[in-house]
Formats: sequence, structure tokens, C-alpha cells
Amino acid sequence: MNCIFCQIIKGEIPSYTIYENEIVKAFLDISPESNGHTLIIPKKHFENLYEMDAETLKSIEIASQKIGKLLKEKLNCQGITRVQNNEYGQEVKHYHMHLIPRYENDNFHLEINKNGLKEPQEIFEQITK
Repeated sequence: MNCIFCQIIKGEIPSYTIYENEIVKAFLDISPESNGHTLIIPKKHFENLYEMDAETLKSIEIASQKIGKLLKEKLNCQGITRVQNNEYGQEVKHYHMHLIPRYENDNFHLEINKNGLKEPQEIFEQITK
């Protein structure tokens, strides 16, 4: 498998690891959106959220909380944005969560085209039928 994140886990590619346990690894993104932009990945290869077991999901959430607190304390950011893609928009096909520290006046925006959005009621009916 030629997965860059699996190579990082194996130590074949160096990383700035800031947190690690037996299930997950967290390291600084080499193409950051802000200072401290961190990726959390499971050590076992899962392509996306839908493939993952409950224990791994729990470990990622716990790591997210610990790392978020660490980033806020050490970098004095005002908040953290968590972003995670599945399938469409997912550049690396190995589950990863982004923790993006937010700073006052950072001008960070998730650009989404809102043209063509349906009313919530119509979507609710589509999902629940």
C-alpha cells in the first residue's frame, strides 16, 4: 500500500508528532491552514469514517479533546475548527481529522457554494422516508 499516512505511522516519512498512543497518531500538517494545524489519524488503515470500529472512533475523539486543549494552552488560539472529509473532498484516502487552531482575524473560511440548497423540511422528508 502506498499510503502516505501509513508511511508516517511506520516511521518511513518523518513527522512532527505531538501526540501518540497505541491507536492514534497526531502530527502537524505540512501544509497548514493556521499555526498548529494538526492531523489525527488511526494507526490502522481505514479509508474513511464508515469503515472504522467504535474503539478507534472513541480514541480519535479523546485525542481530539486532549490535543485541542494543548493547542489552546500552548498557542493561545481563540478556538479550534475540526474538519473531516469522507470520500468526496478527501485527498488522502486514510481517515484523518484536522484540528485547525483559530485566531482572531485569521480570515479562515470554509467556502461552500450555497446555490441550489433545498429547504431543511424537504431534506428532512427525504432522509426520514
